[in-house]
Amino acid sequence: MNVAQTSPAAPSTTHSTKWWARQMLNKVPEVTLYFWLIKILCTTVGETFADNLNENLGLGLSGTSYVMSAVLIVALFFQFRVRRYIPGIYWLAVVLISVVGTLITDNLVEQGVTLEATTIGFALALIGVFAVWYAVERTLSVHTIYTFRREAFYWLAILFTFALGTA
Repeated sequence: MNVAQTSPAAPSTTHSTKWWARQMLNKVPEVTLYFWLIKILCTTVGETFADNLNENLGLGLSGTSYVMSAVLIVALFFQFRVRRYIPGIYWLAVVLISVVGTLITDNLVEQGVTLEATTIGFALALIGVFAVWYAVERTLSVHTIYTFRREAFYWLAILFTFALGTA
């Protein structure tokens, strides 16, 4: 047996290859302090942008919702097509999903649904997404977002998180 095989300090070729492959294939950024700072900024931009479009462009709440949902679908189309994390595409999708999440809640409130009801509804929806995601995938790890299905669960959870945050 050679020293590299027995030494705990020597990195395993298989381990380092798996780590590199996971980093290259993972579709989301590492969750760090910078991740949370950027996400908070995206949330603020999303909330402000949704309100600005709704009030200043004359599209109304429904028109703004349709336009922004269509733009989000295009951004998610590109996000799902890429094979690795690309910051510009990823963060554009986050900003747009924050706008759409805000608009979903705003539309419900405009239709007479109370904020308490939307809060409970989106909390239950988010719990449901996590429960089904775990039941199907046996993981909720953001370090393993490299299949279409896991990414779909991820973005659905993000959407309900933003809608819940607005509620």
